Amino acid sequence: MTKKDVTDVALKGKVVLVRADFNVPMKDGEITNDNRIVQALPTLQYILEQGGKVVVFSHLGKVKEESDKEKLSLAPVAKRLSEKLDKEVTFIPETRGEKLETAIEALNEGDVLMFENTRFEDVDGKKESKNDPELGKYWASLGDVFVNDAFGTAHREHASNVGISTHLETVAGFLMEKEIKFIGGVVENPDKPVVAILGGAKVSDKIGVIENLLNIADKVLIGGGMAYTFLKAQGKEIGLSLLEADRIDFAKDLLERAGDQIVLPVDGKVAKEFSNDAEITTVSMDEIPADQESLDVGPETVELFKKQLEGAKTVVWNGPMGVFEFSNFAQGTIGVCEAIAELKDATTIIGGGDSAAAAMQLGFEEDFTHISTGGGASLEYLEGKELPGIKAIANK
Repeated sequence: MTKKDVTDVALKGKVVLVRADFNVPMKDGEITNDNRIVQALPTLQYILEQGGKVVVFSHLGKVKEESDKEKLSLAPVAKRLSEKLDKEVTFIPETRGEKLETAIEALNEGDVLMFENTRFEDVDGKKESKNDPELGKYWASLGDVFVNDAFGTAHREHASNVGISTHLETVAGFLMEKEIKFIGGVVENPDKPVVAILGGAKVSDKIGVIENLLNIADKVLIGGGMAYTFLKAQGKEIGLSLLEADRIDFAKDLLERAGDQIVLPVDGKVAKEFSNDAEITTVSMDEIPADQESLDVGPETVELFKKQLEGAKTVVWNGPMGVFEFSNFAQGTIGVCEAIAELKDATTIIGGGDSAAAAMQLGFEEDFTHISTGGGASLEYLEGKELPGIKAIANK
């Protein structure tokens, strides 16, 4: 089902409510990575060019009590957005009330206003997170059109996405549209052959994704901490490597059903301690010492995965191959990243989270067709679930 986007509605002179995902990492009140702000710019610039009056809002972190508000204000985000747009962004440190309403009424075409963190409404009964109908209705009353560009919260049914859409025509922003096209495209109609690469720590986090991707992908390559539960299911000695003992039967069953569709690592980098300075040995996955843990896949696994990627038309990657935060255990993730980046005739997609962070950190941002901005949302989308935030967008 094709969704309406921001180009499908008249915007001139309209107050356009834009739900963005500005849940950016902060340290001591400073933004440490503004990628999510940058990703929202095309939608905001388009609305401004069309003569819309922009009211943009977002959540930031988790707000459970009054004391959380101090460090989770969107004021620094408004300042950074102003710099990126090269125009003044009026910041109203309220989530409702006369001050906010008056400021919106005073907007001229081409003006931008941002109001406070939507999760400030969670302090009094989780009104935002539990999609309080009155709050959704109130926020909807502030504008004429609703543009949802926050894919990162599409898997949540909140007042600031689903609640507003109950009362206002809702269209996708350009970022949301891109996520639907690429992540949704993997699930609904990918170019074959499809290769999925899954990593990260836990099998339990990705059960639904693995199950669904086995229906879609020609090969599912598994690395990262989650691989050792599968290797244990094959009867291998995994030493002190990460293990989810309660998932061994699931892994065993999956391996029996999938056959050679699932590809596991063949070698790994082992150490006696969880440290970047630990002494490293590269061993076959059949020879992990009982008193050591594997913290990354080895060079033979990278070569094996490269071979599996040959000729792929669609590649989706979610989760690092090892403890990539430690430079000495980042080689597997770097190798897989390079292998995907070198595929010139394939649609290459990173499904958010740690693998997106890794690709950016390692300088591969430009080499992928699409890097998702949503961790949890992209995982649930890859599971084949219908996301409430996308369902709420009007169909063409």
